[in-house]
Amino acid sequence: MFRTTLAGLLAHRLRLLLTALAITLGVGFIAGTFVLTDTLSAGFQQKFTADAGKVAVAVRPLDDSDPIPAKALDTINALPGVANAQGLVRGPAPLLDKSGKAIGDDRPTTAISVPSAPLDRVTIAQGWSPVKDGQAVIDENTAETRGFHVGETITVLDPEQVKRTFTLVGLIDTGVDQELAGTGAVGFTTADALRMTGVKGYQEIDVAGDHPEELRAAVATALHKQYVVETGAALGRRLAASAGVDTQFLTLGLLMFGLVAMFVAALVIYNTFTILVAQRTREMALLRCVGATRRQVFGAVLLEAAVVGAISSALGLLAGLGMGGAAMAVLGALNAPLPTGVPITLTPRTIAVAVALGVVVTVGAALLPARTATRVAPVAALRTQLEEHSSRAGVLRIVSAALLLLAGTGVSAAGVAQPPGNQAGLILVMAGGAVFFLGVLALGPVLVRPLSAFAGWLPARLFGVPGRLAVDNARRNPRRAATTTVALTVGVTLMTLISVIIATTRESVAAQLDQRFPVDYVVVAQSRDATLPRTLAQDLRKRPEIQTVVEIRSVQAQVNGERTKVGNMPDSMTPKTLSGTLKNLGPEQVALSDSYARYLHLRVGGSLRLRAWTEGMVTLKVAGVYDDGSSNLPGQADVTLSDTALDHYFGAPKDERLLVNAKDGADARLAVEAAAQPYPTAKVLSSTEVRGQLDDALDMILMIIAGLLGLAVLISLLGIANTLSLSVYERTRESAVLRALGLTRGQLRRMLSVEALVLGLMGAMVGVVLGTVYGWAATHTIIPDIIFRAPAGQILAFFVLSGVAGVVAAIVPARRAARTSIVGSLASD
Repeated sequence: MFRTTLAGLLAHRLRLLLTALAITLGVGFIAGTFVLTDTLSAGFQQKFTADAGKVAVAVRPLDDSDPIPAKALDTINALPGVANAQGLVRGPAPLLDKSGKAIGDDRPTTAISVPSAPLDRVTIAQGWSPVKDGQAVIDENTAETRGFHVGETITVLDPEQVKRTFTLVGLIDTGVDQELAGTGAVGFTTADALRMTGVKGYQEIDVAGDHPEELRAAVATALHKQYVVETGAALGRRLAASAGVDTQFLTLGLLMFGLVAMFVAALVIYNTFTILVAQRTREMALLRCVGATRRQVFGAVLLEAAVVGAISSALGLLAGLGMGGAAMAVLGALNAPLPTGVPITLTPRTIAVAVALGVVVTVGAALLPARTATRVAPVAALRTQLEEHSSRAGVLRIVSAALLLLAGTGVSAAGVAQPPGNQAGLILVMAGGAVFFLGVLALGPVLVRPLSAFAGWLPARLFGVPGRLAVDNARRNPRRAATTTVALTVGVTLMTLISVIIATTRESVAAQLDQRFPVDYVVVAQSRDATLPRTLAQDLRKRPEIQTVVEIRSVQAQVNGERTKVGNMPDSMTPKTLSGTLKNLGPEQVALSDSYARYLHLRVGGSLRLRAWTEGMVTLKVAGVYDDGSSNLPGQADVTLSDTALDHYFGAPKDERLLVNAKDGADARLAVEAAAQPYPTAKVLSSTEVRGQLDDALDMILMIIAGLLGLAVLISLLGIANTLSLSVYERTRESAVLRALGLTRGQLRRMLSVEALVLGLMGAMVGVVLGTVYGWAATHTIIPDIIFRAPAGQILAFFVLSGVAGVVAAIVPARRAARTSIVGSLASD
């Protein structure tokens, strides 16, 4: 029986070719994911191990916000066995470009100290490290994009925003440091780094010496165990583990798309083996006649599936190596802050998972067709014409589908009922969507007839007899048609879902921007804690293009014993008043946000205690409460005073940001930028730019997800092509009869192409409906006050592409059918 099975497998190898390709692609994606992330992890491990190898002991604070003081470094340097100890400094220090403006958007350049040998962990790409005060290095990317060269003078702002100049003596490679890659880096001697960042201590102290374990114990004892003290080896492991968390998230994200692809491949496998079993009914009946048992027939089908799965998994593993290597090459070409210059890693885990997954999915998908094969009676071998089953849906299928649909709807409704932003709501919607999809899958054969009638209405009229025959063929076997189209439905559903979520998010956030960005321009300081001098607002008011300038100011102060943000509230920008008044606040009056008033259990007429900088503790009366959700000032303070009172109590604080409106018809962008030019860290933003950045980010997300889901769509198209190929073989005599009755080769090709078109449109229809509904449900759980948008253009494109893809998938099967000899087909048995 084993030899018979292998012989049958070889005889039908071409029929299993597309199935094998589907498995290869799915396994290749998953294997490629592991290859990529394992290679990145190995690169991180190699990088951090090499850096940590220079360090015998590392000291870091228990709390990252509490730096290590200089006296701790002196204590360590005085210990016996310490060859060298140096403190590491890191903090913001804006680097100015050649026009005098701070480099970067919302974050300034990060300043670091560059240790000297033997504790130098910074990679110098050109030049040398700063060896004396007044020298500096910057990262290669900043140097390239801003036109800096070794030997030039660079300008950096100190904590007091005073310009300091340095000689550029080298360029550094930021390596795998994500922060430095994002903000850019400027490196100094330790003394200059402390001065330029204003930090009061060290982020870490590295110690060189022999016998790391003994030295670690001595350092810990000398510092009275007030800090975390670890060996260099432990430091390397910790840094590698921290980077490994990022690769784990990447692995999980990619595996989700890989599993979708494997699910689609499983549907293709199931459909293929179902058709093969139906086509080989006489062959299996003959095996039963000559003594094969039901168990042997069952085992033969599973053996075929196992062989196909094993071979395809091996090919998929090779494809995964190629995919992983290609991904590493792309990351290297993009200069991503990742360890790309390392050998490709193939672990035993990857091999085992790839092979096991391919075989298990293939065999699992073939179980039901194998069980069907055992029901073939020996007498079937004597029939001259085998029956074609219509696969009508039974009562059990309809009841099961109804229960699944009801359960999915209920779980999804429970998710939508959750407040926006609640993670549980999104999880419930996802779970409900999965259950609902299972119900659609079970109900598929019932839906085929109405869907095919709708999708085939126009083709049947446009293409005449071939079109009508194609529509009839599409619904001849509902179960087969449903299984074929549901594979495409998976991809279209997810694509529509993501498109709806992104379109709705884009529209909703844009509306919120219009509400919360009710001005033409906003001028902000680059650093989070930086401020703008009041002279900038005065200069803007003198510009003829400017209509109004509103200053927003805030400070951190103690309110009822707790540190809270206290700010001003311009009369022209007041939010919705819930009680009391917000207009013309007196010197001893305050307005509170609704949420903060509830937190303090205060209402209009109540009082609170505020510690002022100029007068100490003062008592203020609550004059009004406003709806903080309706505020059109981003970052609105919970406690607000009048401009006069804020200046009086807190010594005229500087501006936090400026809201600028231009005169009607005036293009004030150049005027605002000219006014901000003398202030290096002043950044000019507009609602158009913010919306453009949002659009770019959303478009990038859509492109990435579409690319990842493209594999599942490709596999589903292989399923359509495979089904048509097997159907062409199955309907050889029928096609010959049609040809004998006058159907031309072109009409036969057209018939099969239209059949594929109808199948593609059926899958797209179900996918678009499911994706739109669950896109609406998902957005309700993500953001409040959504403005639902279904991107009609993209949805129409999904329909068109699904139909075109179906027609393309039918090209080879249609040509094969048209070339078949009429006489030979009628004579074959």
